[in-house]
Amino acid sequence: YNVRNVEANRKFWIALGAQPVMLGTREVLKFPGVLVFLTQAESSGGTEGSVVNHVAFRVPNVTQSLARMKAAGYKVEEGASGTGKVGNVWGPEDERIELMEDQSVNVKFVPDRAPYVQPSKMNVPITLHHIHFYVRANSVADVKAWYVKIFGGIPGTRYKTVDPPYDAADLPGVNLNVSEVPGTLAPIKGRRLDHIGFEIENLEAFCKKLEASGITLDAPYRKLPSGIANAYLTDPWGVYIELTEGLLH
Repeated sequence: YNVRNVEANRKFWIALGAQPVMLGTREVLKFPGVLVFLTQAESSGGTEGSVVNHVAFRVPNVTQSLARMKAAGYKVEEGASGTGKVGNVWGPEDERIELMEDQSVNVKFVPDRAPYVQPSKMNVPITLHHIHFYVRANSVADVKAWYVKIFGGIPGTRYKTVDPPYDAADLPGVNLNVSEVPGTLAPIKGRRLDHIGFEIENLEAFCKKLEASGITLDAPYRKLPSGIANAYLTDPWGVYIELTEGLLH
């Protein structure tokens, strides 16, 4: 995230449930399976209006989580369905984070070519659930297919309380949801959520495979003095992605 006030945003993520940890000389905010990086910088806008509309976390009880965040001084709102199983909380720079309740229909993901398996009950206070892409008309199937092909995602649908389910691709630790919306959606690089990232085993070989398939990397594979390796690419719809190896170990 590019933020104007790092300390205010740090407090927000810690209130939400992140643990501050040191990664070399840099502090990051850690949730089970995902890291949040805060960089002091101006941005061209929030996630609203971009191809990544929002990020969502799964919690044991949405009502309790919203009450806790409201008591800490943050804006909250229960989901429009009125079930109390979905809600939103806004960070200090008006970035919306969605919360979804453990075991509710809203976290249900059904693979296209396999039987449904009920997710196990949470054993952590909070965990990443999904990243929600908003794309132009007639692009949903292509987005889903691209993430299945490139990252080995499991194709399927993610359900919600009302209305038809979302097309989705499931990866270890995160569900990618895709919705069709009218209008023009901005690429995310330079916005408040500047990029998302995936941890990749054998990243160098993965990057060579991408390049051999015709995908151009924004920044080629490199291994940093810390031992962490990374590379960057942008998907065809404007999602800027960092690929890493060794970041979560």
